[in-house]
Amino acid sequence: MRPPFLKAWRWVGAFGPDVMLCVARAAVGAAHVGWWAVWDREASTLHERTRRSWRGVTVEPGRAAVHQRGVAIQLSLTAAGELVRAGAGVWTRKTPVLVRGEVRVGDRVLQVDAPGLLDESGGRHPRHTAWRWSAGAGRTPAGARVTWNLVEGMDVAEQAVWIDGAAHAVGPVDFDGLAGVAGLRFTAEATRARRENLLLVASDYEQPFGRFAGELPVAGRLEDGWGVMERHAARW
Repeated sequence: MRPPFLKAWRWVGAFGPDVMLCVARAAVGAAHVGWWAVWDREASTLHERTRRSWRGVTVEPGRAAVHQRGVAIQLSLTAAGELVRAGAGVWTRKTPVLVRGEVRVGDRVLQVDAPGLLDESGGRHPRHTAWRWSAGAGRTPAGARVTWNLVEGMDVAEQAVWIDGAAHAVGPVDFDGLAGVAGLRFTAEATRARRENLLLVASDYEQPFGRFAGELPVAGRLEDGWGVMERHAARW
């Protein structure tokens, strides 16, 4: 049997009470996909675009940018916590970041200054892969800054909760669909969703932006929390 395609992606998200966003590039074999989404909470509008190309989309350590028709996103990414690594043949790196910059979408100009997460992953994943995932950031009642990366269906070693930048490993957690994970409850506000079947590859996902409340593993109760949930099934 032919080995699975080599896959690799970089995804960065910013999680704040005014603006949440993501910018990403992925490769499955020779196929490239670039996408971005901006949840403008003040205007209650989700802007997004996905293309089968990397043209106009950049994600790399230190910066992320989008330059496409009617859209200009320019972001600086500053490490805000310890890097967490997991895996070898199938690997991932997760880094809390501070995301600062500007988003111009149509007539809207949004300033971004929010915590976020940089996800760098790659390898020869199984031909059929399914996972649930949550990433977000917020504060505890005592004022500690927290960021998290929780997953089901991937290497549990990538799971972490960062408290004021220090990484803490987290064991297996239970997802309640897209309604919550572990002791966190999630209220979706805007959802990215896409389903494609291109014969050799297929993808079916939902990724809502929204608000979290409840108990975060290791860190305890959240005073406020923002981020994403995700359900993804892929044939690649």
